[in-house]
Amino acid sequence: MLQPSSLPLWPRSVEWLRQHHGNWIVDETEHYYYSWKAPKKGGPQLAALPPVGLVPARHRGAVWPPRIKAVFAQPLAGEGAWSSTGPIVRGRPAVLVTEFRTEVDYPRIVAYVAWFDHARTSVAFYPGRYEPPSAPDRGPMSVPVGQRWRLLATFNSGFIYRDGHNGSSIAGKLYEPLRDGLATLIAYRDGSVDIKSWQGGTVAGPQIAFARQSLPLIVDRGRLNPALNDSSQWGYTLGNAVRVWRTGAGIDRRGNLIYAAADDQTVTTLAKILQRAGAVRAMQLDINPEWPTLITYTHRGGLDPTKIVPNYQQPATRYLVPDDRDFFAVYRRMPGPVTVPFR
Repeated sequence: MLQPSSLPLWPRSVEWLRQHHGNWIVDETEHYYYSWKAPKKGGPQLAALPPVGLVPARHRGAVWPPRIKAVFAQPLAGEGAWSSTGPIVRGRPAVLVTEFRTEVDYPRIVAYVAWFDHARTSVAFYPGRYEPPSAPDRGPMSVPVGQRWRLLATFNSGFIYRDGHNGSSIAGKLYEPLRDGLATLIAYRDGSVDIKSWQGGTVAGPQIAFARQSLPLIVDRGRLNPALNDSSQWGYTLGNAVRVWRTGAGIDRRGNLIYAAADDQTVTTLAKILQRAGAVRAMQLDINPEWPTLITYTHRGGLDPTKIVPNYQQPATRYLVPDDRDFFAVYRRMPGPVTVPFR
């Protein structure tokens, strides 16, 4: 517990307990706590969406995603409409964000969604201080200083290895063994990204810049995974009935990456959020209130980070300083093969 950490004392204590034969205690406690704290149906409507300090997107193009169809009959101002963030890349913003209410029965729950233009961005995956546990090279455990000039966004990764045995690989090196059948976020050296069920052995080949797994797919071919109601598939506290902060990533039909986060979600409702946002394949990333993180950077007099996901437990500078957990960074795309820059 006294080792270097990016976490405050309370979540650090929980992590220490998990790693020292107390995982079952944490699972039991979280299960009952989040079941007890589950939101009540109904209640007052929101008058407006939470502000995120962004502006409606201009420079529209045919490759951009359509406005997300509202769940409610009367959408709020800007609901599901994309806003731009960050610098213009080759004539258009490369990162768009939006918000929308997720369920009629829970009118105060809001999902935060980002869309990354695959033709103008590249994605990198970085180890943290302790995750993945067997990383052969941890690098700076933050966004490399030499790459920050082109940084557009950062977001959280998936479950720690101990909780899901989710494999990872960077630049042809084994970080944790990849497992067939698990949902995998993949960046290829030609610059394209994908999310698919892995069938490629324990380590990714040379054509892959990185691969990071997290449980099975929750959306496949545009449809929800029928196993989402099977609590044993998703773990005890991850069962379909428990509503917590959840995050996920998806890929749309044009190959663009989507990130989503929302409080009080089950794994099924998270899958529906990503499906509504246009994902044809999607995976769950990290959950619980300590971890959801989506930060964008506008580079006005510096990086100028903006927290899109309103997580009070994480600062806007997360991933600009060493972090305990692995994460993803989205960059302005450069010519040539994609690598994961550690400098």
